[in-house]
Amino acid sequence: MANHKSSIKRIRSNAAKRLRNRYQAKTTRNAIKKLRGVTTKADATPLLSKVISMLDRLAKKNVIHKNKASNNKSKLTKFVNTLS
Repeated sequence: MANHKSSIKRIRSNAAKRLRNRYQAKTTRNAIKKLRGVTTKADATPLLSKVISMLDRLAKKNVIHKNKASNNKSKLTKFVNTLS
């Protein structure tokens, strides 16, 4: 167990940040799955911009690696472009 006030506070803040990061990452994963389930380009285009924004935000906050975000954005954009 932590002995210093600052380390106790750090444990509390890390727990809060972990919960927030997990929530945002899970929300993004669900949005990606929803986008992959869409069958028309008209429905997918607005969803794609939201998902890209979410991925950029996660990469900016170092929740996911920037290359992972870039790979996901690329694959999803290619997927949306194949839709008719």
